[in-house]
Amino acid sequence: MAFVTSEQMMALADQNGYAVGAFNVENMEMVMAVVKAAEEMRAPVILQTTPSTVKYAGLPMYYANVKAAAERAGVPVALHLDHGSSFELAMQAYRTGYTSIMIDGSKLPFEENIALTKRVADACRPSGIPVEAELGKVGGKEDDLDVNDPGYTDPEDAVRFVQETGITSLAVAIGTAHGIYKGEPKLDMDRLSEIRGKVSIPLVLHGASGVPDEAVRECIRRGISKVNFATELRIAYSNGVKDFLKENPDAFDPKKYGRVAMEYVTALVKEKIKICGSDGRA
Repeated sequence: MAFVTSEQMMALADQNGYAVGAFNVENMEMVMAVVKAAEEMRAPVILQTTPSTVKYAGLPMYYANVKAAAERAGVPVALHLDHGSSFELAMQAYRTGYTSIMIDGSKLPFEENIALTKRVADACRPSGIPVEAELGKVGGKEDDLDVNDPGYTDPEDAVRFVQETGITSLAVAIGTAHGIYKGEPKLDMDRLSEIRGKVSIPLVLHGASGVPDEAVRECIRRGISKVNFATELRIAYSNGVKDFLKENPDAFDPKKYGRVAMEYVTALVKEKIKICGSDGRA
């Protein structure tokens, strides 16, 4: 259908009580697998790359892969910089053609987070590129992102943060974490509801890999409009490769085990799209 920004798809999700699935991709095969799942489910979709992923192949490589897949797709596809770690990287992604930008100043003091985030939002606004930011600290480890001291989002701080930065979506910290959970996460749903009652822009849930399905659905009912999935996709892709090579130890054609890995990722993404309630929304 189109290579689009994330703003309209998230606004529609916010208005209609579902969430857009946002999936971190590492290579061409994962891009193809996620878009295939979105097409089969008739769902809008966001593909994401973290700073560590960007280091692996470069912004232009991921942009070219996603743009090519999006132009052939029958559903809206956006490309998002996940956890942009600096103003410079955010601007590089913006100039490359990414259709959605996150600047993550959550490790900074509150005032510095506002200043950095506002600078990115101001730079992206003239071209209509939406900007996500994070307030509070989502714990855990993902790529180079390692937060040992998570902190919940303060609802009153969220009001000021949104007003002063001009962002279009806000990632909130309510007890989720990046990476693999050691136990079932305990989410502060009442805090989420309070933030939703005070902030009018769409809210984002990070660290959803491993969160029970019903908990994700409850977060969406309480106002989440975008849900991020990363670790589970990596596990699915790797399991596909491992399973194929276990059955075919002499295989040497990357296309053969890559095809199986894509099937595993597509199946997982379809499940997550159902949980988000975005199937049939394209």
